[in-house]
Amino acid sequence: MAFRDKDLRVPGPVTVAGRRLKRYHVDQPERPIEPEVEKAAYELLPSLLPEPDGTPPAGWVVLHRGTDTGAYLLAYCWTWVNLVEVRIAVAGQPVLGCPDEDPAHFVPLHRPAVGCVWELGVLEHERAAWARHVLAPERPDVEAYVADTRAEGPVGA
Repeated sequence: MAFRDKDLRVPGPVTVAGRRLKRYHVDQPERPIEPEVEKAAYELLPSLLPEPDGTPPAGWVVLHRGTDTGAYLLAYCWTWVNLVEVRIAVAGQPVLGCPDEDPAHFVPLHRPAVGCVWELGVLEHERAAWARHVLAPERPDVEAYVADTRAEGPVGA
């Protein structure tokens, strides 16, 4: 299998269950994420979010469409002020516990994982943005954090 970059798009933030979430989409230039996959992922998203704990309610979401039947939804939320928690749902991958190969049929992933090489392309940016806008200032600025996204373009290498 030859490795190649995928496309990273930033479709804009959403508020879900009171949390401000940046959105990142990872797909192939020749095959963007299908509307039905995006719809199914964002319908499931609230169930992946942790309960509030007093940390500014923010984080980011990665929706990744694989090159085969797989689709992946990763919800990264800031908790305990400086800890990131991730919860993942997968679709179309029977090897990961999916009931079928439908990329719009998401189920929670019940194994420890953080993300793949393409999804993790955003992680360092998010760590730095959280420190810059929430931890370092005298007053946390969640909206500045949400506005500070990784640039769109190739991701992976």
